[in-house]
Amino acid sequence: MKKINTIDSIRQPIITEKATILSEQNKTVFKVHSGANKKSIKRNIEKLFKVNVIKVNIINSKAKNKIKQGKSSKKPGYKKAIITLKKGQSIDLTTGI
Repeated sequence: MKKINTIDSIRQPIITEKATILSEQNKTVFKVHSGANKKSIKRNIEKLFKVNVIKVNIINSKAKNKIKQGKSSKKPGYKKAIITLKKGQSIDLTTGI
């Protein structure tokens, strides 16, 4: 298996209403590479954003079949990571990396 690069493992932040509510609890949500594990995600987040990660939770979202105007299509699945940060720390997603 090919080794995942630091920047490639974290794809993009997920900014939804639910993710905004989690940010009040010192948590941030990211879409991550499908081959990434908890240890590599923790290491990469700490390296990129210079914060202390306490916990990493991973959720696999399955692919779904959609029918729109009589045509079938497939919505791809993805892996989502919920990062819990040390109290008092935060990641500012508006500035970018």
